[in-house]
Amino acid sequence: MNMRCWFVVAALFVASPVYAETKTICTIVAEAANGAVLRRDGDCARRAPPASTFKIPIALMGYDSGFLKDVHTPVLPYRAGYPAWNPAWKSPTDPAKWMKESVVWYSQRVTHALGKDRFAAYVRAFGYGNRDTSGDPGKDNGLDRAWLSSSLAISPDEQITFLRKLLARELPVTAQAVEMTTALLDQGVRGDGWRVYGKTGSAPPRNADGTLNHARPWGWFVGWAVKGERRVVFARLTQATSRPPGPSGPAARDALLRDLFGGGGP
Repeated sequence: MNMRCWFVVAALFVASPVYAETKTICTIVAEAANGAVLRRDGDCARRAPPASTFKIPIALMGYDSGFLKDVHTPVLPYRAGYPAWNPAWKSPTDPAKWMKESVVWYSQRVTHALGKDRFAAYVRAFGYGNRDTSGDPGKDNGLDRAWLSSSLAISPDEQITFLRKLLARELPVTAQAVEMTTALLDQGVRGDGWRVYGKTGSAPPRNADGTLNHARPWGWFVGWAVKGERRVVFARLTQATSRPPGPSGPAARDALLRDLFGGGGP
């Protein structure tokens, strides 16, 4: 299955509750304030492409640089040639839709507005994963692909470190950038009273020959949750054990929400 076919299936998956069998590579939960680990199961030091979880740092960069203004500005038009594996992407998009629909081309408009040097500088300043924004070897496509099964990789442990810095306002971005990004990530209040903020991500790994293995994609859900004065950060990384009908991130999200916030909390 080529990349275009993969995301056509992904678009159909939005309406389907059926997920492939998966194994959980890591679940990690920590107190945001002091980093005390509440749960750490699996190989949480294993790196994988951040995929759409990288929209969190892209949003921070976009708001800090001034390219993004608020949750509905700017509205950017879809243009022929943009990635449109999901039919919902073929329409004007604002930051809220970008995050909700995980619109790849909108991410690329933000990174191109930054340019290679500033984009790389943000990633280094964030201490994000392996900090490699080069993209596919020899293709000079880091602004389009670095986070999409390409050069950039991050572990669940490193996701937690990044999220704690975000919440502690220790990243080199404005307070407005943090506030606007937080607004885009709001998943609502769960049944046990935790308000959850987070982002999914789905990415096929690379085979030894460099081709993409669509039969065993990774799934991410990373973010934080707030209840009263308490804040916890979390990351879950999964990998499908059979070919899924669509992206694995939503399955990782739904399972983590049931496990942690379906009753009793972390």
